[in-house]
Amino acid sequence: MTDARLRRGRGSLGVSFFVQGVTFALLVTRIPGIQDRYGISDALLPAFLAAVPILAGVASVATEKVVARVGPAVVLRWAQPVVLLALLGVGAGTEMWEAAVALGLFGLAVGALDASMNMLGVNLQRAYGRSIMLGFHASYSLGGIVGASLAWVGAHWHLSLFVSYLPVVAVLLPAALVGSRWYGAGEHRTVKGEAGESRGSGVAFALLLPLCLVMTFAYIGDSTVSNWSAKYLQDVLGSSEEAATVPYNAYMVTTLLGRAVGDLGVRRLGAAAVVRCGAVLAALGFAVVAVAPGAWVGIAGFTVLGFGLSVIVPQTFAAAGRLFPEASDAAVARLNVFNYVGFLVGSPLVGALGDAWSYRGAMLVPMVLVLVTVVYATSFGSREARYGGGHERPRTVDVG
Repeated sequence: MTDARLRRGRGSLGVSFFVQGVTFALLVTRIPGIQDRYGISDALLPAFLAAVPILAGVASVATEKVVARVGPAVVLRWAQPVVLLALLGVGAGTEMWEAAVALGLFGLAVGALDASMNMLGVNLQRAYGRSIMLGFHASYSLGGIVGASLAWVGAHWHLSLFVSYLPVVAVLLPAALVGSRWYGAGEHRTVKGEAGESRGSGVAFALLLPLCLVMTFAYIGDSTVSNWSAKYLQDVLGSSEEAATVPYNAYMVTTLLGRAVGDLGVRRLGAAAVVRCGAVLAALGFAVVAVAPGAWVGIAGFTVLGFGLSVIVPQTFAAAGRLFPEASDAAVARLNVFNYVGFLVGSPLVGALGDAWSYRGAMLVPMVLVLVTVVYATSFGSREARYGGGHERPRTVDVG
């Protein structure tokens, strides 16, 4: 039976994922407002969007070294408040350099947060002996819905960014600090005694590479929704600023639904089958967005996208933990870098193609890349029999 300490750890980590979902949604759904506040031109906007994942990737690499000394729970405990305060800083400034500093700090803190948060999720999943990773990411999606809804309220009532962000930070910061006392519930099962993990000596990049590619493709798709859905609806499909906040909200709703049932799907069908289905649905969603004649059809496409992409990222982190059970923290930290590679490639790529060609055509690129994930789905079945100490069903081994 799962002990109370693990249940508390699972609950507190779920809160952390929720808080980050709210925070990130409040940032990305107000990109047009941030652009207007600081006078950032369309030509310069991709550079600002690219800087965040670059710094986050640097922080993720550094986190691998830090957690070897203090553990992921300590890193997450202090990274999350910094992310929240950086969000508030984005809303407080007036000069472009202030936006650059706040977004830079946001990127560095997010890199440490994402890596440590997913390390703890993988550790707890192993301790539970069954798939629970999608549940954590469902909490993130729920937070995204709340954050996008709050962003809509701010846009509807023409609230300044600072006024929109301040009450949210005032509520979430204490909640995150209180919950952080239970983050380390799974660490005693996975971190102690794994001397090789601090050096990452058990991580063979050749085995990790397929998962790195899947992570990159998934985040190219996700970053397209996060960074361009609002502008796509306004500039291409002619929606209002209020309606432009809806696609990300709809995307997060279906992402939540997909992740809420995803763990059950993994237990019944296996990770490889679930990832394949998700990739096909995501590609279909991008196709609908690309040909949408109006705003509501575009929103429908982003909605389908949420169902498809919802399962890929959590299962990629989980697969890394299964591939390298003795070095899971190192594997997750390295894999997490490709989260930001996806953002780094996706945001400027869509913007450049949109400017040089068309934003409709630009949507076809993430469609093709996400569909390529089907080829790599076999990687999600590797060593399934060892997952959770043998508690997972052997049929989750992919047979091609």
